[in-house]
Amino acid sequence: MSQPSETDIQQIFDRIAPLYDRFNDLLSLGQHRVWKKMALRWCEPRQGEKWLDLCCGSGDMTTLLAQLVAPRGQAIGVDFSKQLLAIAADKANNYAPKIQKCLTWQEGNVLELPFSDNTFDGATLAYGLRNVTNIPQCLAELHRVLKQGAKAAILDFHRPSDRLMQSFQDFYLERVVVPMADRFAMTEEYAYIAPSLARFPIGTEQVKLAKAAGFMQATHYAIANGMMGVLVLQKKL
Repeated sequence: MSQPSETDIQQIFDRIAPLYDRFNDLLSLGQHRVWKKMALRWCEPRQGEKWLDLCCGSGDMTTLLAQLVAPRGQAIGVDFSKQLLAIAADKANNYAPKIQKCLTWQEGNVLELPFSDNTFDGATLAYGLRNVTNIPQCLAELHRVLKQGAKAAILDFHRPSDRLMQSFQDFYLERVVVPMADRFAMTEEYAYIAPSLARFPIGTEQVKLAKAAGFMQATHYAIANGMMGVLVLQKKL
């Protein structure tokens, strides 16, 4: 399968938006929430800071950021899917007022971020880097908008080095993810996961790309038996 275009990917996420949260919970058995909190512990958001959540989807990670930077900080969620942003905004209506006040949702392209240089105290990107059409450009844009010394955490799938875990991951995608997507008439939309993972740089390659984008420090941590990974970055002081 050839790599889909940016428009193709945008349309996929607009179509899956109504089932996005449900699928994330079903396919990860709810563990994606644990992994997101792990990623946040590595980049240490603090009260009063201004943070950016790229490819924010339905806003789970953005909301976690808002809880950490409240009551005077800001958490800005950016995504190119209008449908997912609408769901994120709707969910936010149920949050405590002090959290709502910290949240902003903005449509945007991670390859051309609508922010000035050196704007944010930190950033997160959960399950989005694998889907961008130009990873080096995305990392360069992330580096540009971060303040000096700022940290970022990027959470995504990872290809395990262990052959047994590789086999399990392949089995899970083929025998669990695709049939479940088929049950909800979303086969085509979720069939992209396996080929996107095959194209996605492994941890050591991600570190090289991050350093080439200008980051002073880049460390990749394999989690969930190597099937997920967190790339922790820091901009030069």
